[in-house]
Amino acid sequence: MAGRPQCQTAIRGLRETVKPPVHRWWTDSHRTFSSSIRRPKSQQKQKPRRVTEDSYAFHHSKQRKEANMARQTELREKRSTGIGDPIRGVPTPFIESLGSALPPQTTTNDEELANATPSLSPEQPPPSPAFAADEDHLNYYITKPEFEGSLDYSRVLSEPLVSVERERADPVKEAEEAKAHEAGHSTAYEAISRIVSLGNANNKERTRANIQRIIDTFGRHNTDSQLKPKAPSLQSTYSTIAELTPTPRAGPDTGSSEVQIGILTAKIRVLADRYEGPNRNDKVNKRNLRLLLHRRQKLLKYMHKRERGSQRWTNMIEKLGLTEATWKGQIAVE
Repeated sequence: MAGRPQCQTAIRGLRETVKPPVHRWWTDSHRTFSSSIRRPKSQQKQKPRRVTEDSYAFHHSKQRKEANMARQTELREKRSTGIGDPIRGVPTPFIESLGSALPPQTTTNDEELANATPSLSPEQPPPSPAFAADEDHLNYYITKPEFEGSLDYSRVLSEPLVSVERERADPVKEAEEAKAHEAGHSTAYEAISRIVSLGNANNKERTRANIQRIIDTFGRHNTDSQLKPKAPSLQSTYSTIAELTPTPRAGPDTGSSEVQIGILTAKIRVLADRYEGPNRNDKVNKRNLRLLLHRRQKLLKYMHKRERGSQRWTNMIEKLGLTEATWKGQIAVE
């Protein structure tokens, strides 16, 4: 038992001599981190290039690829121009008339346009800056007969009184008063005409007038008697279910798809004009424009599914100038 500690000491010494030395990373001065060092491009191993066996076939395939890429670019540009603008579509007379809130002009000849403008004498006041055709379309929900009747009534009320005693009356003074009354009435007529003219209205009043005109143009209370309905499908023809009697319409149509699409088109045009102008960085206006575009896109998809090929669909597309880009694909406002 006395020799046992001596044996353990000898075995421990033998293990220390056999155990390899431990190297620490902070003491190794000879170690190089070659994996973290990026070699320059000139020293990197280059991949061998593929050697073409036939140079003629290589150049021929290269030319075919370039011709194919050029053809794809040409077709892409042609498709983008043919599909139209997803925001404005194609300009039409009805769309162009939304800027003035007046119906499109029927006179296309310059001579007819000059004859339509009345000639004024030098004594009369200058005409309104708006076009002469806007006399039949007034602002503030005023009609032409109401406007004329009110001014005639005010003219009668403001006439100078005629003296009952004709012996003491001064005809020269009465003539001057009548002339001054006519001049004042002409000035008042022109001033009120400019006030109620749609050509001098602000943007809000023009939009309201455009919405009312769109309701009268595309509303089914007017188009049902002018446009033929869509032909029934085979499923509805041979169906045994009795058709429901439509509810009689009360008042003008303001909720049909074509009316809502026309109203959204008028609002989109206003926002697009504002966004493309000096207010390019208006984020709120950009968001509102995007919401209106997507809402119109949903309505167009629905109506394209239900009324495709009908006179109602064709009439709406031709007047509003809508193309496939307005309801197909993705609409991005940049």
